[in-house]
Amino acid sequence: MKKLVILGGGYGGFQILQDLLNKQLPRDVQITVIDRNPYHCLKTEFYALAAGTVSDRQVRMNFPKHDQVDYVWGEVVKIDSDKDEIVMKDSAETVPYDYLIIGLGCEDNYHNVEGAEQFSESVQTISKARRAALAVNELKSYQHVAVIGAGLSGVEVASEIRESRPDLNISLYDRGSAVLSPFAPKVQQYVEKWFKENDVNIIHHANVEYLEQGAICNNGVCTLTDVTLWTAGVRPNRLVRELPFEKDRYEKIVVNQFHQVPDKPTVYIVGDCASSTFSPSGQLAQHQGEQIANILHDILSGREPKAPGEIKLRGTLGSLGKNDGFGNMFEKSFTGLLPRLAKSGVLWLHKRH
Repeated sequence: MKKLVILGGGYGGFQILQDLLNKQLPRDVQITVIDRNPYHCLKTEFYALAAGTVSDRQVRMNFPKHDQVDYVWGEVVKIDSDKDEIVMKDSAETVPYDYLIIGLGCEDNYHNVEGAEQFSESVQTISKARRAALAVNELKSYQHVAVIGAGLSGVEVASEIRESRPDLNISLYDRGSAVLSPFAPKVQQYVEKWFKENDVNIIHHANVEYLEQGAICNNGVCTLTDVTLWTAGVRPNRLVRELPFEKDRYEKIVVNQFHQVPDKPTVYIVGDCASSTFSPSGQLAQHQGEQIANILHDILSGREPKAPGEIKLRGTLGSLGKNDGFGNMFEKSFTGLLPRLAKSGVLWLHKRH
């Protein structure tokens, strides 16, 4: 019996699982999925969960049931790549594997800012997004929410909170001179105008030096805040950073064209943990997952795998509340209702995959 372990049920791991089952898995293969949650999380929607505009049930999906798939719910302590096994917390038994897919995603990068992890909320996991939602929605009128980081996550979090809580004061800390630095100036100007019209204060050229309980110290000035949300960058999961494999300057594992670790070809890396020329996204993880599923199906069926083609992403979509948005699609920039509807459509299709 060949043992395949999928470590992490995010966009990449979930895609691989679905595709392998749809391809009629060879009967001598048993899959074990390991995740801390007994459901697939829609991480790209955690900003709405944190703002309180969607329910918990709307940002998760059930894993498929199949007689060749086992599930292990819990925290992973270590990936032992020498012994080919996974060590679980509070368990004397390990999970062995013949083939391993690592799709553990990312976690917040606090950039060594003192107090950042201790005194800020996060949207990187469903549990943390739940806590952020409680903190935000327990606030009284006119209290202050600070969002540190004006990339895609920060913009979506700040705009969704504004729509959810028009009575709050909201500040968005941006390290540069314009929000959404990877996007075209047209998009940046549109989003900044939206924030101005909706009374969200953007603080450009921010340099957050440290956080304290109830305060942000930026460029030598400390400002009082009631809730602080950290969206200022990510890094690969700690378990991935500890592995003895070659990594790029972003601490992501270097892989070959088959998404394998070159020195350990039975180990595949998908999503935010894999070195790539693309920025991390659910869309990228799904494309990688599709290719890995094809490669693995060939190998598990005793065939020589075909080299995957070049990944081509459709673009990036972002929301400004429920009725406005922005994005890059087909190498063109869009703003307004169209990209917001497109994002909703992508989510609808994923839920019904």
